[in-house]
Amino acid sequence: MRIAVCGKGGSGKSTVSALLAKQMAKTKNVLVLDIDESNYGLHSQLGMAAPRDLMEYFGGKKGFKEKQKLAPRKTQFWGLAAENNTGQQGQPQSRFFENRWSFSDLPSEFVEEKGNLRLMAVGKIHDYGEGCACPMGVLTREFLENLDLGKDDIVIVDTEAGTEHFGRGVDKDFDLILVVVDPSYESLKLSKKFDEFGSQCGCRVYFVLNKVEPDIREEMLGSVNCVNVVAEIPAKRELFKASLKGEELALELEEIAKLAELLGKASSLTH
Repeated sequence: MRIAVCGKGGSGKSTVSALLAKQMAKTKNVLVLDIDESNYGLHSQLGMAAPRDLMEYFGGKKGFKEKQKLAPRKTQFWGLAAENNTGQQGQPQSRFFENRWSFSDLPSEFVEEKGNLRLMAVGKIHDYGEGCACPMGVLTREFLENLDLGKDDIVIVDTEAGTEHFGRGVDKDFDLILVVVDPSYESLKLSKKFDEFGSQCGCRVYFVLNKVEPDIREEMLGSVNCVNVVAEIPAKRELFKASLKGEELALELEEIAKLAELLGKASSLTH
């Protein structure tokens, strides 16, 4: 199952991604894919070292752009289905990957690993004037399309803030979208847009209410499609302090455990 964690900047999507990944790694094989080019702290929340950018595997942004110019469009298919005229539609041939990857095929020099938990980062903005993040969006889409998952494999994608990834068409490769909503007017308004985009790309959208306090809970529920609220994370001073110090999120929350169980069951239904 491929899960996108979305939200506005500061809503807590990286915190939810980290907590959920650690919980699900107790029973599943979890890959956290960091596609937020301006977030430099997800690895610390997971208690791991920062991985090398996957973009380096292709020669960095410059090398990737050159490959992008030369790469043919996806007119072929993996396997024999496209060659033997059976009419069966196979997996599309990637423009950048020579072979399809499973978790065991991920290049170790670009993966940080701890138990059943893996962390990869598509790329970060490291230098002034290095250009836009568009190649990272292309690589994200290609990577997700090229990745084969086993029945116990979960991919949790910590997306960049806002809605740009919808514009790049990345979200069509997800099985579901978790929208993290914090108690702010901007976040509540943006949640409606996420719901709309999810319908357009044919992806299920669920909401995780974050930083919930008793006196604002009903107002937050009333501002989103409450039928699709799958978790309510209370405001926790311990999470705030750990994030502020760049420490691992060691706190276990009942709400996250229930969410992980729900998603684990949904994952089993997809295989």
